[in-house]
Amino acid sequence: MRFGLIGKHLSHSFSKRFFEDYFVHNGIDAHYDNIELANIADFEAVLARQEYSGFNVTNPYKIEVMSYLTALDETARNVGAVNCIKITGNDIVGYNTDVYGFTEAIKPFVRQHHRRALVLGSGGASKAVLSSLQSFGIESLVASRQATDNTIRYSEINRNIVDECRIIVNATPLGMFPDIDSCPDIPYQYIGGRHLLFDLIYNPSETLFLKKGRQQGAKTVNGLEMLISQALKAIEIFNIRQ
Repeated sequence: MRFGLIGKHLSHSFSKRFFEDYFVHNGIDAHYDNIELANIADFEAVLARQEYSGFNVTNPYKIEVMSYLTALDETARNVGAVNCIKITGNDIVGYNTDVYGFTEAIKPFVRQHHRRALVLGSGGASKAVLSSLQSFGIESLVASRQATDNTIRYSEINRNIVDECRIIVNATPLGMFPDIDSCPDIPYQYIGGRHLLFDLIYNPSETLFLKKGRQQGAKTVNGLEMLISQALKAIEIFNIRQ
């Protein structure tokens, strides 16, 4: 069996090591590759080789990859993004395990005063975060570089928004290794002790976004537990056995 991660700039990714360690630990004869694609159109050639039983998908292809699939599970269809693909014969089915992973990771930290969230970024990962937060009954406001009917610009984030949104989630690549000196441009000075900052990034373990939040007294959580939870859910979907 062979599996792989498709995306760009994958040298930072923990997925290959996680899956290979899992295979070795459980005596499974399987391999896992990093598959860097310059363009999503290159995925067609990867599929044509018929070498893989499944894929994980990371930025920036979680939305674009859907056009190459024959079916979507309910969660992926509702979210509008895919991060897991299972191949069985001619069936290429997309799933979204990010929703499960984020839910499992944030669940221990959600409190009664967390009624509204500010989600930074509007890509595929952001869509999974929004779906998960909705399941907690938490309303969300999305900020992005360009305002749309459903998002605001980063420059519009003010003290009132930060006060109201006691959960702030970084669903952008800003701060990811090796670009560790960057972070979303928000007014961190208004963050306080009742805030929860969650960064989907796990490398580095403390991004500048989380560091700035911690310095303001906020509870901070990185994306490692989310990664592990969504990867284990993918293994379940792949039905990988000894």
